[in-house]
Amino acid sequence: MLAHFSAEQLVRLASGASQLRFDSGAAILREGERTFDVYLVERGSVRLERDSPYGPFCFATLGAGEMFGETAFLDQEPRSLAVTAEGQVDLWVLPAEVLRGQVSEDAAFSLALHWAIWKSLSVKLRTANRRLDSFFPASEKSPKKPLALGAPGDALRLGPGAKRSVFEEQTLSALEVNFLASLSKELRYEAGEVIFREGDEGDAMFVVVSGRVRISRTIPGVGEEALTILPRGAFFGEMALIDKLPRSADARAHEPGTVVLRMPREIVEQLLDIRKVSSVRLLVLLCGLVARRLREVDDKLLGWYVLSGGEATAQEGQRD
Repeated sequence: MLAHFSAEQLVRLASGASQLRFDSGAAILREGERTFDVYLVERGSVRLERDSPYGPFCFATLGAGEMFGETAFLDQEPRSLAVTAEGQVDLWVLPAEVLRGQVSEDAAFSLALHWAIWKSLSVKLRTANRRLDSFFPASEKSPKKPLALGAPGDALRLGPGAKRSVFEEQTLSALEVNFLASLSKELRYEAGEVIFREGDEGDAMFVVVSGRVRISRTIPGVGEEALTILPRGAFFGEMALIDKLPRSADARAHEPGTVVLRMPREIVEQLLDIRKVSSVRLLVLLCGLVARRLREVDDKLLGWYVLSGGEATAQEGQRD
C-alpha cells in the first residue's frame, strides 16, 4: 500500500504515528464514532462489520498491509462500519490532525498519501460490487445485447468553454482544466444506452457534462441493480485506471441526450503521474468520489442481507 512512498516520506509518515495492539474480539472502532484517524494493519486481521436485526454483518476481513478508516478521514462523516480484532492485531494509527498538517505542508506527501487511499478504496469498492452477486442463486447471465446506437456513442462538438466549465466546477487547477479539456472527447448517449459494460477493458475515464449516468450491475436471477446515479460533473470509470482490471459495473445513460467527456487512459495517467504534484486536486477529488460510492454500496449490501432474512449465501469479503 505504501510502496510508492519515498524513504523520506515514510519517515515523515511514521513520525506522527503510534502502534497499538488489540486482543481477539476487541472493538477497534465503533459504528457512528466521529473519529477520523487512518489505520494500517501490521499483523493479524480485522473485521469490518455493522449491526443488523440478524446480528453483525461482515463486509470484509483485512490483513497485514491493508488500510482502513480512510473514508471518514476524507469526508469527515461518522464511521459507517465497526472494526473488530480477529485474533491478536497490531496496528499503526495515523492521526487525522497530523496527516492533515503533513498534507498541507508538502504537496508531494499529499500526492503519495492520496494515491495510497485511492488504491485502498478502489479495492474495497470492487470487492463490495462483486459481493452483490453472492446474495442470489448462481445462474448464467444473459448474453450481452448490441448497443442500440453503436459504440462508443455519438460524437459531437462542444465549445472549449463548455468543456472547461465542467472541470472548473470541480475546483481543479488551471493545468488540470486545460489538460483534460483539450484532450477529452465529447460523446452523446440516449437513455439506456451502454457507455461501458462490466468486464470491459478499462481504457478511459469519463465525466458527465449533461444528463445523468447510471452505474449498475446485473445480478443473476434479479436483473439490473442501480448502484448510483451520477449528475453533471461526476467522474466515473476511474477505478480501472489504477488497478488495470476489467470494469466492475455497467455505465448507462440515465436520461435522453446524456453527454459525457471521454479521457483516454494514457492521458489521465500522464496527469496522475505519482511524480507530478500538479495532479493533487484531481486525485483528492477521485478519492472522495470512490469513498462516497463505497458507503452507498455498503448500504446496499446490508439492505440485501436484511431482505434475505439474514440467510444470504454471501461470504465475508476478502479485500486484498
